[in-house]
Amino acid sequence: MIRRDGGQRRPSPHPAPQQAWSQAPSGPPPHGYAPTQTPRPHADPRRVPPAPPNNPRPPRPPATPNEPPNQRRPRRRWRWPRRVALVLIVALVASVGGMLFLDTKLNRVNALSDYPGRIADTPGTNWLLVGSDSRAGLTPEEAAELTTGGEEIGGQRTDTIMLVHIPRSGATTMVSIPRDSYVNIPGIGRGKINAAFSEPNGEQLLVQTVEEATGLRIDHYAEIGFGGFAGVVDALGGVNVCVPYAIDDPMAGVNLPEGCQDLNGRDALGFVRSRATALADLDRMDNQRAFMSALLEKVTSPATLINPLRLWPTVAKTADSLQVGDGDHLWNLAGLAWAMRGDVVTTTVPVGGFDLVAGWGDVLLWDRGKASEFFDALANDRQIPQSLLTSTP
Repeated sequence: MIRRDGGQRRPSPHPAPQQAWSQAPSGPPPHGYAPTQTPRPHADPRRVPPAPPNNPRPPRPPATPNEPPNQRRPRRRWRWPRRVALVLIVALVASVGGMLFLDTKLNRVNALSDYPGRIADTPGTNWLLVGSDSRAGLTPEEAAELTTGGEEIGGQRTDTIMLVHIPRSGATTMVSIPRDSYVNIPGIGRGKINAAFSEPNGEQLLVQTVEEATGLRIDHYAEIGFGGFAGVVDALGGVNVCVPYAIDDPMAGVNLPEGCQDLNGRDALGFVRSRATALADLDRMDNQRAFMSALLEKVTSPATLINPLRLWPTVAKTADSLQVGDGDHLWNLAGLAWAMRGDVVTTTVPVGGFDLVAGWGDVLLWDRGKASEFFDALANDRQIPQSLLTSTP
């Protein structure tokens, strides 16, 4: 190339890049110079940077080697308490639902109906517990196993009559009323107290007879037969009782050595029925109270209450076997068992002697003076004087 001044132009050591021509506007470059280039940053087409977030957070500084890693274990600590609370809630709801369902299975009788001249309410809570010789629901094989006799034994009679007084404060009192007690039976006259139970509407008549004889108003009523009694004992897995003397009674189907031992349903029934002793019915009432205390102690023990495999069969069998007053419920029975779980004063009506009465045979007479003072204490919610207690635990 030749310059205007006659000299020869030297080639540029930095020739213009060809790419600039492709980016320059069309047409010849002005004044013969290369177009101005616009530098662009280098970008790798294979990696596209992510878009920045709307609220960018400053990056967390890396943990130093001595700094423990950030763990969220404190939140997990609450999982076990929540699970335990959930299990307890489910168990409570199931227990309440089961209790309400079993309550509908109770057999109810109109035992506590009013009558003209009925005694007014007395302080404390009074239960009348009746063990009948009913064989209802027993097959011939079961009757033979329990040695209860067959269906040819008609009517219903009381093997056990107990009055339980739960005071507003203090110890509960359990009183045995001998079934041969010679008392006035409304509409019949004087006779053995268990005769009232044999009459039509016998539950009502027995309650009225006991109320008039004792001066106590009965608040709750519960009755159980032979088969139900044995079934409840078996549902509990047996009951440990201290037998005070050896008992061999083929009539009751029992042969027990002296000493503490576990009794199943069959042996327990024979134990509370046997009269093959020197004092017959009086010894039997002592055995009945001893067994009742042992039974209720096991029912309310932690080994029963926290074991659903033992508790629910027992409650179900009890609900199926008992007859209660119209206004009674399972929670009333639970209150009775709880009131008798500790120290209980056990005694018998003060006895004045025995007599032979035409049409009734051998009868038991109450000591009228002592019996009046005895029941007056309960009617006023006081403890019975020690001098009037005919037996102690």
